[in-house]
Amino acid sequence: MPRLISNARYFFPFIVLGLVIGAAGLWLRPAATPAPEPVAAALGAGPVSYASAVDRAAPWVVNIYTTTVVTEQPGFFFNDQNLQRFFGAIGPPRQRTERNLGSGVVVDSRGVVLTNHHVIAGAAQIQVAISDGRVAQATVIGFDEDTDIAVLKLDASELPAAPANDGGALRVGDVVLAIGNPFGIGQTVTMGIVSATGRTVSNLSSYEDFIQTDAAINSGNSGGALINARGDLVGINTAMYTRNSGAQGIGFAIPMDVARGVAKEILAKGYVVRGWLGVDGDPENFAGSSAPDGVLVTRLQADGPAQRAGIKMEDRLLSVNGKPLLNRDDLRRAIAELKPGMIALVEGTRAGIPYRVNVDVEQRPRQ
Repeated sequence: MPRLISNARYFFPFIVLGLVIGAAGLWLRPAATPAPEPVAAALGAGPVSYASAVDRAAPWVVNIYTTTVVTEQPGFFFNDQNLQRFFGAIGPPRQRTERNLGSGVVVDSRGVVLTNHHVIAGAAQIQVAISDGRVAQATVIGFDEDTDIAVLKLDASELPAAPANDGGALRVGDVVLAIGNPFGIGQTVTMGIVSATGRTVSNLSSYEDFIQTDAAINSGNSGGALINARGDLVGINTAMYTRNSGAQGIGFAIPMDVARGVAKEILAKGYVVRGWLGVDGDPENFAGSSAPDGVLVTRLQADGPAQRAGIKMEDRLLSVNGKPLLNRDDLRRAIAELKPGMIALVEGTRAGIPYRVNVDVEQRPRQ
């Protein structure tokens, strides 16, 4: 027993020292860091369904049916052109009726509808099917071929209309939905994302600031609504890439700030007022060449504003009002922002020698 007590006295200081060191370690240890937040939660989980957005926007979208009278020249009995000139055509000209369809968006409850110009171009009669079941006749208030926008007035009132709020700036990757009447099968919704903004599309229209989306835009969708995940109207659907290219998932829409601006001028004046310099450039960007940045002047209107200011063919235009020009699309965009009566400062070079010139902006002649 005395030996056991002696051993305990020997080990007791070491036991106390161990307990003190352990307590100090616990006190000095840094606070535990929380587990990292899951990526999905950090980015924000999207809605499982977009039904609420569709329920909000679908009543604004209408189906458009047009009737166009087409005159056909009489046929020839002979295939040989010389015999055709001698004997002439057989029979009088004939007329036939074509029916087409598209979509539109109500932007004013008093019956104002936006659609694409190509949907109603040349139409002798326009009928519009409204979401509440009514069918109304429509007249064309005006149109703008450059943006492919047309404004219609329905003989109906108290319509559900899209609010003026356009949902803010779009970002690549935002979810969007296209609502329209593809192939005449009835109102249909397709979903995708914004693939690009500010897109230029050759041979589509003179306007070059499209929203690109992979939401399906088929024949009959033209003029319909492009909405975001909250149901805000963000664009007017206008075209798929091409019908025969085999491309899929490439559609285009006109941003609502542009569409509303065009509609406002059409409602006020019947047409859109744009600035004009009477100059255009080479469509090539000179990629890979030793040519400097800028646009080579290849078209110059005789006695137009640019020519009167001293700009000549083969000049290279570098900027308009301080905005650099890298290609013809930049030049057209810069001119589109000008208003009649303004003075545009144009910088360029002639035979490599820089120059600056003020150009009086005129109203572009109506086509």
